[in-house]
Amino acid sequence: MPSLLELAANAFTAAAILLAGRNNVHTWWTGIVGCSLFGLLFAQNRLYADVVLQVFFVATGVLGWWRWLRGNHGAPLPITHAGWRTLAWMIPTGIVATAAYGALLHFYTNAYAPFIDSAVLVFSVIAQLLMMQRRIENWPVWLLVNTIAVPLYFSRGLHLTAFLYLCFWVNAIVSWIWWTKLARRQLAAP
Repeated sequence: MPSLLELAANAFTAAAILLAGRNNVHTWWTGIVGCSLFGLLFAQNRLYADVVLQVFFVATGVLGWWRWLRGNHGAPLPITHAGWRTLAWMIPTGIVATAAYGALLHFYTNAYAPFIDSAVLVFSVIAQLLMMQRRIENWPVWLLVNTIAVPLYFSRGLHLTAFLYLCFWVNAIVSWIWWTKLARRQLAAP
């Protein structure tokens, strides 16, 4: 049975992810609360890369909140594409960073599944950076993260969290489609 901490972390994070998919600025404060709670939960389960990730999410949540509201010279930030150049350096950098951080966790901690946990960390950072910029490509990166995270969390007995990330996987597809439509509407608007 999930702990109260896991339930609360899942509830706030679910709200944040659904709000992000709907392009709603309230995604940021709900995400800050959910990530703070998940940081505690992951520390209890020796998923240290995920703890670091939650700290990153809290810090970038504040910045993302501001950017979405005022990041375009005082106006709300529009939804755009990242571009191939951005993606061309982000993906290889993500693979190298995953290997490096995974090795650190493997050799210097008692981390559970250090390389898999590191992949969740690194590619979540990439997805978060893209989301902070309101780039459509954040959603396929979240699909990758959720694909890795579901079996990782399930293997640690965090069944509710694994189920939530499975729901996030579906949400990422729906949100990818929705953000693409919103971007087209923005381009068509006078």
